[in-house]
Amino acid sequence: MSGLGLLLLGIYLGLWLLGMAFTAWRFASGRGTAPGQPLPVPLPRVSILIAARDEAAALPRCLASLRNLDYPEELLEIFVGDDGSTDGTVAVAMAAMQGFKGRFRVVPITETLGQARGKANVLAHLTRQATTDFFFITDADISLPRTWIAGLLAHAAPGVGTVTGITAVGGPQLFHQMQGIDWLLSLSMVQVVSDLGRPVTAMGNNMLVTRAAYEATGGYEALPFSVTEDFALFQAVLAAGFGFRQVFAAEIRADSLPMPTWATLLRQRQRWLRGVAGLPLRLRLELLFFSGFWPALLGVGWVAGVGAALGVWGAKVLVQGLLAHVAHRRAGLRLRWWLLPLFELYTLALTGAILRFQLFGGAVVWKGRRYE
Repeated sequence: MSGLGLLLLGIYLGLWLLGMAFTAWRFASGRGTAPGQPLPVPLPRVSILIAARDEAAALPRCLASLRNLDYPEELLEIFVGDDGSTDGTVAVAMAAMQGFKGRFRVVPITETLGQARGKANVLAHLTRQATTDFFFITDADISLPRTWIAGLLAHAAPGVGTVTGITAVGGPQLFHQMQGIDWLLSLSMVQVVSDLGRPVTAMGNNMLVTRAAYEATGGYEALPFSVTEDFALFQAVLAAGFGFRQVFAAEIRADSLPMPTWATLLRQRQRWLRGVAGLPLRLRLELLFFSGFWPALLGVGWVAGVGAALGVWGAKVLVQGLLAHVAHRRAGLRLRWWLLPLFELYTLALTGAILRFQLFGGAVVWKGRRYE
């Protein structure tokens, strides 16, 4: 490689580090984040929608957190869409909600509405059951904080169609903790881009959608099918002229169960990559820019030696670690600094696996269903 090649690699890596440092500074400052508003008086009734397919093990935890919400039960209606479960999901849901003072129903999903499939089809059915003006969407493997409803509602200002909270992943194993760092780092970068006024995505495990915005899109049954149904709805809501809020705060942090194995994690990321194709070109180019760190680092190591490569890598760990620290603090969590070097190996392996998918493709398999 020529001296020019090394110079170009150095410029790229310098820009990468500056970009990450700017992200950390901007995120720590909280610039551009819209403040919450006082809740309406009287408090509105709201609908909570959960798609479930063979979730007997996880669903009781989710429903227990909903019963513990700091929001009047009589103002809640909770719908669980049973998408062909065979493991007793319905029975555990009914048992968990005994004595609930609000409205609760398990809705069997036996038909397909319009173009909707999978989770989108379940939610299409549940929105037809809902009788309120606010749809709170989450997943069966999520535990919500007591302040979840009030926290999201505070950002549902006039003209806002979607409000998205954050998701944290945790668990006892090292693999689970790697996923946790990955989630919060990614969401902190999404927050910065969103605070700059550039919509990225919404997350269907911690999301408020107003009825007005949802109905303006025609609903899931009218949207082209996507394995990232939350992103498809988010785009449709924006196209209908509604605004959005992305809120990185502990009071609306959803705690998710981790992917149990490397194979299930890769299937999750494979599904997400289908959504990336729908991002604006500028955002896709920025993602491509940030994903090129490892090849560039290898190039530096080959030309300038191992010492130079280790120096650049160390700078990456430091800057990225600062961003991770702030993200954990804002999420109400504590970063274990000693995990950061191991996280580098995790991201390297994950990047290689994602690159393989990008090169060879393949069908998405999710919840036992295959999507080409």
